[in-house]
Amino acid sequence: MSSTSVASLALDQGGGILRLAPNWVPRFYCVPGRRIKLHPDDYYALGSARGGFDERWLSSTTPADNGPLTAPHEGLSFVVFEGGGRTERMLFRDVIEELRGAVIGERIWSEHGCWPMYAKFFDNMGALPHHVHHRDQHAALVGQNGKPEAYYFPPQMNNHGGDFPYTFFGLEPGTTKDQLRECLVNFTKGDNKITNLSRACRLEPGTGWDVAPGILHAPGSLCTYEPQRNSDVYAMYQSLTGNQIVSEDLLWKDSPADRRGDFDYLIDVLDWEANVDPHFVSNHFMRPRLVRPAQETPGYVEKWVCYRSDAFSAKELTVLPGHTVTIRDEAAYGLILVQGHGTMGNWQVDTPTLIRYGQLTSDEFFVTEPAAREGVVIKNPSATDPLVMLKHFGPAALKLDV
Repeated sequence: MSSTSVASLALDQGGGILRLAPNWVPRFYCVPGRRIKLHPDDYYALGSARGGFDERWLSSTTPADNGPLTAPHEGLSFVVFEGGGRTERMLFRDVIEELRGAVIGERIWSEHGCWPMYAKFFDNMGALPHHVHHRDQHAALVGQNGKPEAYYFPPQMNNHGGDFPYTFFGLEPGTTKDQLRECLVNFTKGDNKITNLSRACRLEPGTGWDVAPGILHAPGSLCTYEPQRNSDVYAMYQSLTGNQIVSEDLLWKDSPADRRGDFDYLIDVLDWEANVDPHFVSNHFMRPRLVRPAQETPGYVEKWVCYRSDAFSAKELTVLPGHTVTIRDEAAYGLILVQGHGTMGNWQVDTPTLIRYGQLTSDEFFVTEPAAREGVVIKNPSATDPLVMLKHFGPAALKLDV
């Protein structure tokens, strides 16, 4: 079966809704929080050298950057077609390259030539080091895109808070560049104490944050749904997290070769004014907002959960027990179920309790723009359990939905 026929057959099979396979990504510097439904025996399925699975990437055409041991397709989502007694998989990236606007819409294809975002579940037992995702001008020096991202903490994925459910954001107002530079120079001397210059915010399930590129952040230990631009660019500015030493290589990760050792360059990577913003919380914190008043949406509740970035946005859709609804959107989107079961278009959908590494599921899909505009029929047959999904959109979807 040719790859072209796999793309077309998968599109036809789903009536414009593509089924995606689970996409697990390990991080060698992380300890899994064990809330992303992977089987307990499989969190280290690739061996100790690769580290544990603490991320599941969603609707991704973005390769993970995990150093020299990174697998060829690590971080890339696959579309699944099952028929004729066989199962075929094709890279989501290649399906888009083949079918273009029929999948992501002519607007996004003509402007970007790709699906320009992805989402992930980040699930770490402790906090990550204070780090930064580069802005466009710095990321371009190493062949990547700048990376804005956003956080939402789904209640369904947070049965426990991990070891440190607080995130450091930015730097305290009044911090000087000389103070930060001293921390960076001391990176190899043990604890460089960079978080002494920052402030941690308590994380609350059912809320979120917007983090623009150039802003330092040390994500806390809640399981996090993260829509973001299609990039894996970053640099770690904190040398010790908990009892774990951070490699100096990660301080200079995604610095051009001729700027390694240049601490002033690391400071230039930051959006300084955004980091020391005295109104950081009010400018970046997000509580969900209803897409439409409840009286206009019988049978379901839909909220914007990520809405401050121009690069992407995200919704939480809850279909109430015993209801069948038709949901229309103006743009393509990926989705992941976090609660319940039912049908969606041609598909049976369900939220798995436990997933083996390599196992297929029926909880992740991509709704093409034509299908989104026509309307997706979703049925929740349960008498008691809501059907809840998270939906991640590309650029400008928020403006189209007003």
